[in-house]
Amino acid sequence: MVACGDVTPSHDQRPGAFGPFDRAGMTRRSFLAASVTSAIVVACGDDAPRHSPAAVPSASPSSGASGVVARAPSPAATSVAVPSAVPTASVSQSPSPTALVNGPPERILYRDAALADARGPSLQIGLSVLVVEGTIAWIRPRDGEEDLGPRERLTIIDAAGATIVPGMVDCHSHLTGPGGANWIERFSDPPERLVEVAEENGALALAAGVRWLRDVGAPIAEDPVDGQRRALSLGVRDRWAGRRDRPYVRAAGTWIFGAGAGLPGLDLEAANGDELIAAAIGQLEDGADLVKLYLDGPDPARAPWSVDEVRAVVAAVHERGAKVTAHAGRLDGARVGAEAGVDALEHGFELDAEVARMMAANGVTLVSTLAVMRSWLSFGRTTGMPRFASEEGASAIRARLERAEESVRLAQRAGVVVCAGTDFGGGSLRANQLAWEVESLVAAGLEPWEGLAAATWRGGGLLGEPDAGAIRDGGPADFFLVHGDPLSDPSALWRVWRVA
Repeated sequence: MVACGDVTPSHDQRPGAFGPFDRAGMTRRSFLAASVTSAIVVACGDDAPRHSPAAVPSASPSSGASGVVARAPSPAATSVAVPSAVPTASVSQSPSPTALVNGPPERILYRDAALADARGPSLQIGLSVLVVEGTIAWIRPRDGEEDLGPRERLTIIDAAGATIVPGMVDCHSHLTGPGGANWIERFSDPPERLVEVAEENGALALAAGVRWLRDVGAPIAEDPVDGQRRALSLGVRDRWAGRRDRPYVRAAGTWIFGAGAGLPGLDLEAANGDELIAAAIGQLEDGADLVKLYLDGPDPARAPWSVDEVRAVVAAVHERGAKVTAHAGRLDGARVGAEAGVDALEHGFELDAEVARMMAANGVTLVSTLAVMRSWLSFGRTTGMPRFASEEGASAIRARLERAEESVRLAQRAGVVVCAGTDFGGGSLRANQLAWEVESLVAAGLEPWEGLAAATWRGGGLLGEPDAGAIRDGGPADFFLVHGDPLSDPSALWRVWRVA
C-alpha cells in the first residue's frame, strides 16, 4: 500500500495508500457434443481435491511463519455470497470415497503443451503432464508418456499450442480492498462489504492464474462471519483454508504505523520501540503469518522509528518463527529497513546504490509494485481527478515511475531478490492484474523470464513455500495455461486459457 501523498502535491500519507477468465469446464468440443448428440460430456476442469499447504495457513512446515495454527473455519464460513457478476472458476466436486474404491482415481492428462517454468529464458515444448487427484504424477515428453492406465475417469486435454505456467504468487496484496481510483475511501466501507470484496478478489485472482496471495495489510474490524475483532484478512484466510476455489493465503494482519500516520480505529500505531514490539507480537497472537511495518512516517522523508528499534522488532518476530516486511516508499524508510534487516521492503520506489547494497548484504527482498504508477497514468485518461488528470499530477506520476524503475535496476544489479506484487486493494490495481506487474518489471529492464520468476518461484521463496510458483513431479497441480510464450512476451500472461 503506497500513500496517496506519493501522487499528489499535498503529500497526504494516510494509509490506504496506493497501493475472467471463465473456467467453465465445458470446452468447445463438449459444447459441440452437447449440441449434436446426447453422449455424456466429461468436464475438463480440475476434479481433484486441492493439494493444500494452506490447510493450516500460518503453520506450514516450510512457511517460516509464526507457528500460530489458524483457527478452523466456522460453520458460517460459507455464508458470504459471491455476487454472480464476479467470474469464478468452475470446479467440480471431489470424487466420493465410493468412486475411489470402485474405480481408478480421477486423472487429467494435459497433452503436448509447452512449459515456461521461469528458471531460464528457454521454453520447453512437446510436454505432457498427468495430474492425479490434484497432484502432478509426472511431466514427460509427448512421445514418452507413461502408461495412462484405464480410460475410466481419465480426461485428456489437447494442450497443443498452449503454454503451462506455474501458479503465480502475488507478493503484495490486500484481500479486502477492491482497488480502483478510490482505493483509499474503500477501506472505510462496512466490514460486511470488505469481506464480500475479498471473496470477489479470490475468484478473480485464481481465474487469472494467481495461486498464492501474500496479504500485507487489512483494516481491523469485527468480522461479520466469525465475530472476532482483528484484521479482516485473517478471517478470510482461515475460511479459505482447504478451499479449491480460492488461492492460498499468507496474511500480515493490519499495518503498524508510526504515531499520527495511520487511520484511527482501522490499524495500529506505535510511538516508540516498546510500542512497536507490543503491536507486532499482538498481531502474531491474533494469528498473523507475518508482520507489516509502515516505514514512511507522518513526515514522508523520515522513518518513524530508528534502526535499533526496527532491528529489535525484527529479532522479536523472528524468535517467534515469523517474518517482518516493511512499506518503504521513500528513501529514509528503505534505509532504516535495509540496515535493520527486515525480510522484505515493499515498493522501494526511492532506493539508492548504498541501500541496495545493504539489502543484498542483509538478505532483504524487494517486492516491486511498479504497475501501480501505470494504473495511475491510466486514470489520467479515464477520470477527471486532478491528481491523475492534471498535467502537474501526470508529470509527478511519470517522474515517480522513472525513479521506481531505476530502483529496481539498482536492486537487481546489487544482487537483491526481486518479487512481484500488484498492491491490489491497498492500491489501485485489481486482483487479476499481476501480469501487469510482470510487464512493468520487463519494461524496467528485467528479462521476461526474470519478470515471470519474480511472480512465481521467487515469490515462493519469500513465502518459504518451495511448491509456490513451481511445477514438478509430485508437486501440487497449481498451474495454468496461456496462449503464447511468456518467456519472450509477458503479455501472454493475460491470455489465460484454463486453470488446472
